[in-house]
Amino acid sequence: MKQMIKTKKQGLLVVISGPSGCGKNTVVEELLKIRKNCYVSISYTSRLPRDKEIEGQDYYFVTKEKFEELIEKDAFLEYASYADHYYGSPKKEIKEHLDQGEDVILIIEIQGALKIKEKLDETVFIFIMPPTMDELKRRLVNRKTEDQEKIDKRFKRAYEEINEVSKYNYVVVNDQIEDAAKKIDAILEAERCRVDRIEEVYLQTKEEESHEAILQDVKTFINENIKF
Repeated sequence: MKQMIKTKKQGLLVVISGPSGCGKNTVVEELLKIRKNCYVSISYTSRLPRDKEIEGQDYYFVTKEKFEELIEKDAFLEYASYADHYYGSPKKEIKEHLDQGEDVILIIEIQGALKIKEKLDETVFIFIMPPTMDELKRRLVNRKTEDQEKIDKRFKRAYEEINEVSKYNYVVVNDQIEDAAKKIDAILEAERCRVDRIEEVYLQTKEEESHEAILQDVKTFINENIKF
């Protein structure tokens, strides 16, 4: 028996942004525990790996020259320069996962997000907000991955990025990681239910089946007995 609603097979393209230190990656890790049909796109970057970062898992680490070569080959859905380094999302890999029906999550900077918005208006844009700016600064300091000058630079940039929140579809405050992940899960479930993501609707009532049968009998009769 046919299902009443048939949704499109294509997965959702989901862009998640927010200032450095807001906890984007941590929230997405929590999201993957409750939402299984998701793939987190692995970006290319020209910066060096940080402690515990793994090639092919956290990023694809390449030289600046190699990154620019990939730009020339149109290999990126989007790319941007941030803190003196390139970051880019691989076009081919993303398309393959979307075509398989997986939701693809891009954790990217606002520059790249706005480039995607210009190209693909069906993308779901979610902005992760810190609970307070004081908490954001505390998180940046506690990471202990950068000196004070770079921390100050990221903190100043955070103010600029938060001013771009109106260009996103949704905003989620990352106060409690589990709550933030649940909110994103609810957003994606709602997006799946949007009417413009439905491919076909089947009524499946006895009256509808009888109506279809009568129409088919009429078509058959016309084809067999009436010549034009």
